[in-house]
Amino acid sequence: MQAGAEGRPTLKTIAFMTGLGVTTVSRALKDAPDISADTKRRVQLVAKQVGYRPNRAGVRLRTGKTNVISLLLNTDEQLMGFISDIIYGVSRALRGTPYHIILTPYSGRDDPMDAVRYVVETHSADGIIISRTEPQDARVLYMLEHKFPFATHGRTDLGNAHPWHDFDNEVFARLAVRRLARNGRKRLALLAPEPKLSYYRHMADGFANGVAECGLTEVPFHNSWVDQPIDRIRDAAIELLRRPSRPDGVVCGSGASAMAIVNALEMCGMTLGDEIDVVTKQSTPLVQMFRPGLYVVEEDFRLAGRELANAVLGQIEGRPVADLHSLSVPELVRDPASIPPAAERPQGGG
Repeated sequence: MQAGAEGRPTLKTIAFMTGLGVTTVSRALKDAPDISADTKRRVQLVAKQVGYRPNRAGVRLRTGKTNVISLLLNTDEQLMGFISDIIYGVSRALRGTPYHIILTPYSGRDDPMDAVRYVVETHSADGIIISRTEPQDARVLYMLEHKFPFATHGRTDLGNAHPWHDFDNEVFARLAVRRLARNGRKRLALLAPEPKLSYYRHMADGFANGVAECGLTEVPFHNSWVDQPIDRIRDAAIELLRRPSRPDGVVCGSGASAMAIVNALEMCGMTLGDEIDVVTKQSTPLVQMFRPGLYVVEEDFRLAGRELANAVLGQIEGRPVADLHSLSVPELVRDPASIPPAAERPQGGG
């Protein structure tokens, strides 16, 4: 078997094993339309068996492409599997393509523009995926100006000028308020995202519209948001629940923050489902396992990762931006009211 100077399988290795020319092997691996399906399958099988990987430096030299998608993530944010699920979803979407994912982390103490500038200026990736999108996001404006392919997790006020995937947080909040109203709750609080983020406005608008629609009262829960440390959320919630006009229902924008709320109400001697109800988003079954009395709306970050990867690949391929938008519409997937009391549940037996 022929191999490169470093012992790695090369195109010549595959050509030798298949009896094909190097050019034919190269074109088969690139899925060229003039190569038969049988030849492609044979070449791809041998390539997989010998562990062939393209020489990325050579690919970049020949094509100007890196075959890399850079996922920019704030490592300070989001518990409950957000980062791992997004990475999983992106990786699944890239499977079977020439592209692979590289995580470009940054801290909340850093300027998020620095990571974007680095990737764009060094062209260390062919496309970028960003999260924590803002209405007038400087990163988006910069990448649009430089015509660099990207997709955002969340929308901006720039209309549909760029690819994006989003979860409909306005619908989530209205759905949550209506559920609490059906439970007879009258005074509701919202634990929302950080106000500078786009989805804060969506969630806050949905909550306010739901409260007005149902004739309820909002109990302000200011200076607290879902990305804060959970002990800080818990302490703020304890203060909230000790007010004379405390809420009897809470809408939480994340599963981690719901756990902090539940911890706070139990420390205040309250019982979930009696004095207060909580509706929360979740991205992992751990939330509903934590307290079955929580009302839960699913947000699928693996789906988000797949949609974002497909969107940025679509832009790289030159597809119309209008085709590169997707919105997940939520529904209540865990309703404690549908669970019969323990005395009424079927009992196991021999």
